[in-house]
Amino acid sequence: MAVTFIRHYDSPLGGVLLAADNAGLTGLWFNGAKYFAANLPEAREEKRTPILDETARWLDIYFAGGQPDFTPPLHLIGSDFRRRVWKRLLEIPYGQTTTYGALLGGGMSAQAVGGAVGHNPISIIVPCHRVIGANGSLTGYAGGIDKKIGLLTLEGVDVGRLTLSKCKTKCNAP
Repeated sequence: MAVTFIRHYDSPLGGVLLAADNAGLTGLWFNGAKYFAANLPEAREEKRTPILDETARWLDIYFAGGQPDFTPPLHLIGSDFRRRVWKRLLEIPYGQTTTYGALLGGGMSAQAVGGAVGHNPISIIVPCHRVIGANGSLTGYAGGIDKKIGLLTLEGVDVGRLTLSKCKTKCNAP
């Protein structure tokens, strides 16, 4: 049985758990996220590995306000549809947003895309936080809306123009 390696990372927005196998990064979750480590196998070991170290370096650059010019090796584990959505997320530029409907064009329902986005196991690097509702609302984020606002603010997105979908109020940067 293959072992998954884990490492904890302290971000300015809270603790993060990183997970990787020998093929690449398999998970990056804020502590307490909705699907926190949902598919993390029992066979795991807390250990520094080159992939986890590279991921931590990426996060250091990102949380310092930089745009990393590399992506750690990713091992996206999921259905073909979900992997297709997650690969499209990687194409959303730093500091920009898109809508669920626009993510895959008119071929899929926004709800189906939203389900795949919501189950993204590699938060931040596979930037699901850059997806908003068609009406400019900040819809769900597995790590919590406060984390989504924090990430978008870090990237220079004007979150004041976005609304919280449930309460219909304007967003404020943390």
